[in-house]
Amino acid sequence: MNHDTVIYGKNVVIEALEKSNREFNRIFISDSIRTDTKIEQIKKLAKNKNVIFQFVTKEKLNSLVPEGKHQGVIAQISPVNYVELDDFIFRNKGTLTSVVILDGVEDSHNVGAIIRSCVCAGVKGIILPSRRGVLINSTVEKTSVGATNHIDIIKTNSLVNTIQRLKENNYWVIASDHHSEQNYYDIDYTNMNFALIMGAEHAGISKSLMKLSDFRVRIPMLTNFNSLNVSNAAAIILFESVRQNLKSQNKNQGEKNAKKK
Repeated sequence: MNHDTVIYGKNVVIEALEKSNREFNRIFISDSIRTDTKIEQIKKLAKNKNVIFQFVTKEKLNSLVPEGKHQGVIAQISPVNYVELDDFIFRNKGTLTSVVILDGVEDSHNVGAIIRSCVCAGVKGIILPSRRGVLINSTVEKTSVGATNHIDIIKTNSLVNTIQRLKENNYWVIASDHHSEQNYYDIDYTNMNFALIMGAEHAGISKSLMKLSDFRVRIPMLTNFNSLNVSNAAAIILFESVRQNLKSQNKNQGEKNAKKK
């Protein structure tokens, strides 16, 4: 495989062909599904981008990705292009921007699900530690359903330094902490740049990052059952920011319409 990343699944490969600027080596297609509608779409997109595709046996596909996951399509693609933090900050100056920081999240499915939620919620960037936690891999790409192609992904050697840099550039830091007394919906997300920290599945957010946070918020629950999955928790908090922003936009539009009358 050289240095290529393997991505798989019909929708994921289509999304990468349509939206990604990453280089394809080749695409492997099961020789038993030549007439599938999405396979035809993949072949057409591949031809338009001069990407080699070839039909191979199911055994060949299963040797690369376990059967049942690849949907008959596997692509060799260049690794994800990570973005430098300062470049991200510079490009988004002048607009209200949100980022999500993952502090040691170790499950690839959780990372993929969080990236998908981030893109749907309008988050501009996701920050991953280079040594502790999961970076972008084929499972992340599959779970995100192509969302990795729609968000800036920043890899950093030091989350502490990264957060300090964000704070220097007017980002407010919000830590998800189930021990907090403040609920996530008590924060006004509408007029600030914010960085939301989500902690590892079992360990939570490290003390050093918690000390840097401006807000600590929890998701209230009606039972004493274990806390929510990190990807679910991230989605809940992010879509509260979406709700608030839509409400604010509707209010502003209503005021404008009233003035016109």
